[in-house]
Amino acid sequence: MAQLWGGRFTKNTDKLVYQFNASIHFDKRFLKEDITGSLAHVAMLEKQGIISTEEKKAIEEGLQGILKDVEAGTLVPTEEYEDVHSFVEANLIDRIGDPGKKLHTGRSRNDQVALDMRMYIRSQVQETDTLLKELLGVLHRLMGENLDTYMPGFTHLQKAQPLTLAHHLGAYFEMFKRDRGRMRDIYERLNYCPLGAGALAGTTYPLDRDYTANLLGFYGPTDNSMDSVSDRDYVIEFLSALSTIMMHLSRFSEEVILWNSNEYGFVEIDDAYSTGSSIMPQKKNPDIAELVRGKTGRVYGALMSMLTTMKGLPLAYNKDMQEDKEMTFDAIDTVKGCITLFTGMMDTIEFRKDKMSVSAMKGFTNATDAADYLVKKGVPFRDAHGIIGQLVLYALEHQKAIDELSLAELQKICPTFEADIYDAISLETCVEKRLTHGAPGIQAMQKIIEKNEYYLHEGDWKHE
Repeated sequence: MAQLWGGRFTKNTDKLVYQFNASIHFDKRFLKEDITGSLAHVAMLEKQGIISTEEKKAIEEGLQGILKDVEAGTLVPTEEYEDVHSFVEANLIDRIGDPGKKLHTGRSRNDQVALDMRMYIRSQVQETDTLLKELLGVLHRLMGENLDTYMPGFTHLQKAQPLTLAHHLGAYFEMFKRDRGRMRDIYERLNYCPLGAGALAGTTYPLDRDYTANLLGFYGPTDNSMDSVSDRDYVIEFLSALSTIMMHLSRFSEEVILWNSNEYGFVEIDDAYSTGSSIMPQKKNPDIAELVRGKTGRVYGALMSMLTTMKGLPLAYNKDMQEDKEMTFDAIDTVKGCITLFTGMMDTIEFRKDKMSVSAMKGFTNATDAADYLVKKGVPFRDAHGIIGQLVLYALEHQKAIDELSLAELQKICPTFEADIYDAISLETCVEKRLTHGAPGIQAMQKIIEKNEYYLHEGDWKHE
């Protein structure tokens, strides 16, 4: 059992206690971050005259050798080691001898693991942002291709007003765009270096924390050593943002699932993103969308677990905080996988434009426009609302759409109707005359698409 703290103890740790306490089986994911942080730390120690140039070179070569061997598969972190830190340090000492024992000068595992976690989350924030941008690119393309693909818009899952597929997809573009904004916000707050905080109260060694922070790409060092080792706000923020991403993906998945049903028939999901039934040969199931929807709760669980872990911890570091890793890792893997698969599904999906258009013409989606027509003819809106309600009731009784009623039938309910009513409530007119900013009319949507084009290629967050 490789441990970094055995001097104080006279008895070996109970095996079950050791296994319960150990984190090597999950924090080995930090190996690259741990070695990168150690290389920066040892460079700073040499700069400050705390270790010699020869010792620095020996430690650097040893650390780089460990990383190379692990990546090649010739060296494997095993449960013989308590954590990734002891794995690296023990192997370093085996390789280079006494100089390896100086690596930990001026730091604690508390600030070391805080550094590893920040560096790992920082990289995952950037990777998640990149995946979101790829999804936005697919949605942007689909929006441009479907400016005149008419479909019904819904409230309460009831047909409400006609719009276009471009406009509907644009709503999700805005959601995922905000998700990218959250990635940038998290990055801005987390990108400060805790290394040098020690266990909780800094160190008497003349460390140059600014130098270390700069080497590791941080904006600067953290300002309070106690907060440095006990802060996990950035993990909670990231899990919250991941949960929001999953909520958006789940809402979108629900609609794809509905659109894929026989009752809607709006989409044909590519065979590569569907499965069949073991007993019903006609089935083509939207399993990817269903799994994305189902895995959302898993990510929510990680957020609630982390909030619960942190809610009662006194300053500074407590072992409870070891629980910040496993579910966070799982949530990150889950979300990245879901974004990737959902992007692939949307990139290959086929929209049944004919079915969408026919559906948009049913369900009295032009009723609001019929009321607006009467208002423009001088009828007060409240009166117009009541007249169209009567008209819809009449149409339901006669199993017709509003535009299928004769002018005589329309004028029987309200003599204000004239022959131009049919053009005023046509599907094309209902959509195209909506030209206010953010509306589904083609001219309005073209402006949004131009704005999105700039955002994706010129105005978005550039990773440092």
